[in-house]
Amino acid sequence: MNGNTELLNYIYQNSQMGIETINKILPIIKSDLLKNQMELQLYKYKDINQRAKTILNKYGSDEKGIGFLQKITTYLMIDFQTIIDKSSSHIAEMFITGSNMGIIQCIKNLNRYPDADKDVVSLMIELKEMEENSLEKLKKIL
Repeated sequence: MNGNTELLNYIYQNSQMGIETINKILPIIKSDLLKNQMELQLYKYKDINQRAKTILNKYGSDEKGIGFLQKITTYLMIDFQTIIDKSSSHIAEMFITGSNMGIIQCIKNLNRYPDADKDVVSLMIELKEMEENSLEKLKKIL
């Protein structure tokens, strides 16, 4: 697997995890402000996810989704963390933590593959910037 494929799979998996997580948490959000932010982020994740898949296919590779165990672990953590505190502030904090981890991984991957194709790097930067923008908006909900 080359650097382009690895970067694209990271983008695909990161955005897929965002989609899964937001879909899991949306039903319990009561705040319109937070719900609107999460729906906007969901839309952006879906767009990036589809574009990563398209570019992967263009390179002749198939996307590698997140594993079943990782999904179950994430769902259990969401359930555990929201069992007592379903407040908008707490949910925003959970997503801020996730976005921070995503930003760090984007930067690490960009540094790991400095010679990746321009379209792949551009999509990774777009994902990173989307996470950064979302993080800033979520800070206001804390």
